[in-house]
Amino acid sequence: MSSSNSGGRTLGQYALLRVAQAIPLIIAIIIINFLLINLAPGDPITALVGEFPVPAEYAEQMRTEFGLDQNIFIRLARYIGNVFRGNLGFSFNYRVPVLTLVLGRLLRTMILMISTIVFATIVGVLFGILAARYKNTIIDNIAVAFSTIGYSIPVFWSGQILILVFAVWLGWFPSGGLQSIRADYSGFQFYWDRMIHMILPMLALSLRYIALTTRVTRTSLIENLSSDFVLAARSRGISSKNVLFRHGLRNSLMPIVTIIGYHFTFIVAGSALVETVFGWPGVGRLLYTSISARDYPTLIGILLIVSIVVIIVTLLTDLLYAYIDPRVKYE
Repeated sequence: MSSSNSGGRTLGQYALLRVAQAIPLIIAIIIINFLLINLAPGDPITALVGEFPVPAEYAEQMRTEFGLDQNIFIRLARYIGNVFRGNLGFSFNYRVPVLTLVLGRLLRTMILMISTIVFATIVGVLFGILAARYKNTIIDNIAVAFSTIGYSIPVFWSGQILILVFAVWLGWFPSGGLQSIRADYSGFQFYWDRMIHMILPMLALSLRYIALTTRVTRTSLIENLSSDFVLAARSRGISSKNVLFRHGLRNSLMPIVTIIGYHFTFIVAGSALVETVFGWPGVGRLLYTSISARDYPTLIGILLIVSIVVIIVTLLTDLLYAYIDPRVKYE
């Protein structure tokens, strides 16, 4: 993309070009993930049978059943062909198709991720606006300190602290899980129960992204509020509120949208830790258990689906630039 005023492709042409460019990228992702996971130390058959000694014939039968007795490059070629037919393989650990297994967990993870991004964006932008509006005051100092501390706290540690304070000491929220297992709620109570179970995981996951959004919003807004066009707007008698929101914040949206796309990319890794800490039955927790069980097809399937989601979000972020700034042209 560029910000020139002439030339460039239409939105549809640019989107089709990016989709075409994504195909070789997805193939490269499949190859790299397949080779890295299959060449890693360890044996999935040993992980499946555990420490209990089994006859060598039985272990060999399982190896043949899962196709692990074949050359790795033959398995890779078959896997790529199956992926383009919509088949991501069969889970060693759960004994179900990988696509069914991952899609069944993906919705729960997407709900947690989208809630986290929306919450982190709203709170981070508000903190950034306050910090820029009251620059070099106690409010600005608190926002800067919060963004520094929030960014430096590991997700798994903040999750444990939240459980200790709000679940164990205060008893305000459940310590984990998707819903209350001893109650059979319906209607509004069902959704309310799901929501209160999501609050602590969402807070643990959003802390780092609130800090990043606050810092980016503050920096961009301060820079724009010091620009000549803002000084010209002030000289025309435009109110401080209009200057802040119509001239300052509007021109700060590009870096804010960029950081939201960045959140979506990296929040996947954070969700694996948070879902494990809070027992949230999503893709992140499935990824953790699959690593422990050396469930190769499930691992590769999760990484592939997550990669595709990240590619789609990156494309949508790029397309959003033109809506925010009409000077942006697609080349």
